[in-house]
Amino acid sequence: MSRTGEVTRQTKETEVRVRVCLDGTGRAQVKTGIGFFDHMLEALARHALFDLEVAARGDLHVDQHHTVEDVGIVLGQALSQALGERRGIRRYGEATVPLDDALARVVVDVSGRPYVAYHAEPPTAQRLGDYDPALTPEFFRALATHAGLTLHLDLLRGQNAHHCVEAVFKAAARALGEATGTDPRVTDVPSTKGAL
Repeated sequence: MSRTGEVTRQTKETEVRVRVCLDGTGRAQVKTGIGFFDHMLEALARHALFDLEVAARGDLHVDQHHTVEDVGIVLGQALSQALGERRGIRRYGEATVPLDDALARVVVDVSGRPYVAYHAEPPTAQRLGDYDPALTPEFFRALATHAGLTLHLDLLRGQNAHHCVEAVFKAAARALGEATGTDPRVTDVPSTKGAL
């Protein structure tokens, strides 16, 4: 059974198409019009071992917020679709990832209950090329809300904003890959309630 999700969403502000395969090899084809964000989505795919296609067009002449948030929405919906009834998944994942001076930890529960605790703001507010780091929590909130994830994202230390944001994305990727992975011992939904 292929654990694949594909969702398209069109509004007056954006048009976003996402295809994700949870049992991939980390291949990514991403084009959002925001270079650094593309790089982060490619890192997400690579380190989660998801195959990911993202095509987004947005009102970048206004700002990047609509595009980044809407990509999070659509990726969350595609992840939820790919997970289906969530049978056989590990459900929980945790990763701590360094990138030079930065150290980030992300813990995820594929719980069906969206919640985000984001404590990962870089200490400097520098822009990263064409990307505003303040959009990172917006992306993860949208992703968690639409995939039904509980996410705790913490920047444990770091100075360089590029390293801080990238460490968070890579830690999120590793935690998501672990949580959405399957365990042959789990034959049902990993919950005493019988549903997620």
